[in-house]
Amino acid sequence: MAATTPQSLYADVSALPSGLQVFTAFPDVLMIPELILGGLVWILVASARVVDPLSQGWIMFVSVTLFIFTFITIILYAAGVHKGKSLWTTFDAFYHFVSALFYLSAAVLQAYVTVGLSYLNIDFKTYQLNIAAVVFAYFATFVYVTHAVFSLLRWKKS
Repeated sequence: MAATTPQSLYADVSALPSGLQVFTAFPDVLMIPELILGGLVWILVASARVVDPLSQGWIMFVSVTLFIFTFITIILYAAGVHKGKSLWTTFDAFYHFVSALFYLSAAVLQAYVTVGLSYLNIDFKTYQLNIAAVVFAYFATFVYVTHAVFSLLRWKKS
């Protein structure tokens, strides 16, 4: 008899997608907004005047590093490198959990630097760029946290 239950986006919910399914399967489709938001944070912080080199250096490190690692991860998943290896679900959960923590620290530091800018006599454009960087850093944090939660649930099922 034929099953009457609806099929998911891919057959095994606990498995990582490969090929073009990476761009349609949840939570892996969240890597696209992760790239976009991370790139925006990177661009906005790089285009603003540096007032606190240590804090803004960490923010740049986080945004650039996670942009590169997320891009490499999406390419590896699309190429199907993970097929037949259960270690990749553990890697996916761990990577997105650590990335969420890193982006949270970067977003908090960027907000701290931006609040400090309000007390300095700094041009309004730099202040606006830093506010935009704070907003996008928190959006990126939210996307990474969402991806981490669903990756941890997938890891638990595998």
